[in-house]
Amino acid sequence: MSELIFKRPELLAPAGDRERFDKALEFGADAIYVGGAEFGMRAAPSNFSFPELADAVETAHKKGVKVYLTVNTVPNNDEIRRLPEFLRQAQDAKVDALIISDLGTMNIAKKYAPDVEIHISTQAGITNFETANVYYSLGAKRIVTAREVSLKDISEIRANIPSDMDIECFVHGAMCMSFSGRCLISNYLTARDANKGDCAQPCRWKYHLMEETRPGEYFPIFEDEHGSYLMNSRDMCMIEHIPEMVKAGITSFKIEGRAKSAYYTAVITNAYRAAIDGYLKNPSDDYVPEQWIIDEVRKVSYREYCTGFYYERPQDDAQMFYDGGYKREWNVAAEIIASDGKTVTGILRNRFFDGDELEVMQAGQKPFNIKVKNLTDENGERIDNAPHPMMKFSFDCKGVESGAILRKKL
Repeated sequence: MSELIFKRPELLAPAGDRERFDKALEFGADAIYVGGAEFGMRAAPSNFSFPELADAVETAHKKGVKVYLTVNTVPNNDEIRRLPEFLRQAQDAKVDALIISDLGTMNIAKKYAPDVEIHISTQAGITNFETANVYYSLGAKRIVTAREVSLKDISEIRANIPSDMDIECFVHGAMCMSFSGRCLISNYLTARDANKGDCAQPCRWKYHLMEETRPGEYFPIFEDEHGSYLMNSRDMCMIEHIPEMVKAGITSFKIEGRAKSAYYTAVITNAYRAAIDGYLKNPSDDYVPEQWIIDEVRKVSYREYCTGFYYERPQDDAQMFYDGGYKREWNVAAEIIASDGKTVTGILRNRFFDGDELEVMQAGQKPFNIKVKNLTDENGERIDNAPHPMMKFSFDCKGVESGAILRKKL
């Protein structure tokens, strides 16, 4: 139906609150997706009230950045009655798109938010071009493919849908062991509804077997010496595969993580921004990001990485057979809030000492090291360390800008 026409890939970053939203803006997102007070698949973050959303959208639009609102839960009868007003307010806030998984929600959106684009969520489980074309005929501008789809299948979808229909795909972040999040384990074990954004992630728990006639006697289901983590998936990371994703026809590269920290949002957005920009300067099939960019994705809390389902079924490298806790090799030391070119002022996150060597992360730049000299508190008194989280401090430093993040290797 359509020839593949090269489009500059959109970098789509997550934001669970305004702090994370501002980091996504600062560190290079082309678009940001957020949740409202309800109807979104992430209940844990604080999300956005409509006044907060309107203000965030206005700020983003001034920088040429789009904002997409998640409305991707599967609503019941009571919830569906509240949708019209919710969607009216979303349009009033001037969001650029609604991310929707439910056909009834889509129909209501066309009535009550007719000026807002419709993007079909990964929750809809789109794995073929016929389904994509049906959604297009119903008014969708974009599909977010199921995470179980390979690059080969995405290429075939791209070749068989209209050229003005976008394909958005997750390129980084947590993977769900169930088909695009349609899982009932959390509901059954904890009464927390995964399809309402409140998953307790029991797939990452350690399990034992108990025989019926021996209550209280637990038998390990050995996978190896670490125990039994039967459903514990690795995280996805596609930062070394930009050319393949572009060639497949993916128009929006989506980072998972609305429940992640502001630091995570900044680092991962910055890394993919640098990787995409590097590719755009050298758009060849053998492009690989500079090593510092690849290293960045391991300077946050992360699980071991894999490439998900993009290269067919991930039989060998998608599961972790041990504790699903995050790896953390770096600590955030501080965020710089002011700089006059000679001295920096910051807000402390984790303790550091006068004389310590810290690494500086600034938007669009390779990280570099500095040494803390003449550390003082907010009253200008010399101190040998900054011990209290959220305290203000200053020290002598050149070349560090306001907004920079300081970190220290553990």
